Amino acid sequence: MEYRIEKDSMGEMKVPADRYWGAQTQRSFQNFEIGTEKMPREVIRAFAVLKKAAARANRTLGKLDERRMQLISQVCDEILEGKLDGHFPLAVWQTGSGTQSNMNVNEVIAGRGNEIAEEKLLHPNDTVNMSQSSNDTFPTAMHIAAVMTVEDRLIPQIDEMIAVLLRLEAENEGIVKSGRTHLQDAVPIAFSQEISGWRGMLEASRRMILASLEGLYRLALGGTAVGTGLNAPAGFAEEVAKEVAQLTGRPFVSEENKFHALTAKDAVAFSHGALKALAADMMKIANDVRWLSSGPRCGLGEIFIPENEPGSSIMPGKVNPTQCEAVTMVAVQVMGNDAAVGFAASQGNFELNVFMPVIIYNYLQSAVLLSDALRSFRINCVEGIRPNRGKMHQNLHNSLMLVTALNPYIGYENAAKTAKKAHKENISLKEACVSLGFLTAERFDEVFHPEEMV
Repeated sequence: MEYRIEKDSMGEMKVPADRYWGAQTQRSFQNFEIGTEKMPREVIRAFAVLKKAAARANRTLGKLDERRMQLISQVCDEILEGKLDGHFPLAVWQTGSGTQSNMNVNEVIAGRGNEIAEEKLLHPNDTVNMSQSSNDTFPTAMHIAAVMTVEDRLIPQIDEMIAVLLRLEAENEGIVKSGRTHLQDAVPIAFSQEISGWRGMLEASRRMILASLEGLYRLALGGTAVGTGLNAPAGFAEEVAKEVAQLTGRPFVSEENKFHALTAKDAVAFSHGALKALAADMMKIANDVRWLSSGPRCGLGEIFIPENEPGSSIMPGKVNPTQCEAVTMVAVQVMGNDAAVGFAASQGNFELNVFMPVIIYNYLQSAVLLSDALRSFRINCVEGIRPNRGKMHQNLHNSLMLVTALNPYIGYENAAKTAKKAHKENISLKEACVSLGFLTAERFDEVFHPEEMV
């Protein structure tokens, strides 16, 4: 491999000749060989947005000339198009302020921009990082990346799943089955009503996630090192937020209190809590599906789900609810991520939180995992759910909790006696009720209609 020599304030560094990064990126790359987790591409693209916005703001405020602004913008566009993905090698496990990733972006923009210009017009710190600090750019990139990932990737998958559940509700209208509470038989419920419960969870999660974005629309950019805005021109914070909003088409604004913006990560923690709520709902839905499809002969067996692959290396013919298992594992991961985000967000000492890379890594992993799990679960399982009408009818009419319909006619105590006698003697509710003298056979048939109990 060929190298070139790059310099920073600490001296010279050998850098791969075919990479645009400089000495500071190389130092981080060599000093933090920790794990396999790299700074997410969503964060790098968010940096490209904010660096382009900052260049435009600096141009508007008279701090940067037109040519340099255009060069920075051109390279940022290349980053957004994915053309420079190989130039951002740094680990998540680096400085907690994200300074090294900020400098990685600054150096790549400067290196590529100077190549385009065929002269050294851009300096990583003086030009690309003008009016900025890692301490305000990294939290800004966090917010941009989080909003874009949720709105562009997660919300559409929630909407797709809601649409499928609405279809299933309509298709299964009129099918009555046994309800269950405490994993025990309960009074009847329509299958469409059960499905509507799943849909309602996703709709509620969607509302909570979107509501949680309000805090993420507020940007730290303009606070520079400690929130005072040192070295940023007057009006920069507002102007750069306006540029970010224009570039993204999202309602980003400048956070009024920059001291809060730099040290607190409550907005990300709050928003991740909404992702955790979605994970909890997905855990419940996936578990319901695998319980209802359990069997095929020794379980509940009330629904059929697609048979996608062999389920056992030793038991021929076995098929498992694998999509449900994938969803529940994702849910567990998101819940674990929420603990990490919460702990990290609590560590804002004095003027800066220095757990930012791990916070955004976990947030984005959660959002992406939930998006992908929703898509896979929908396509490979939920779209193919079919009711086992025979088993639903059998379980419904075998349920002792149908006795609840008799409460208005024989009272709670006598209904309880009826249920216990039927269970103990393995006879029907009708036989038990008539033998106890609570109702005649004719009267029982008049008042006992399980399908009408929903």
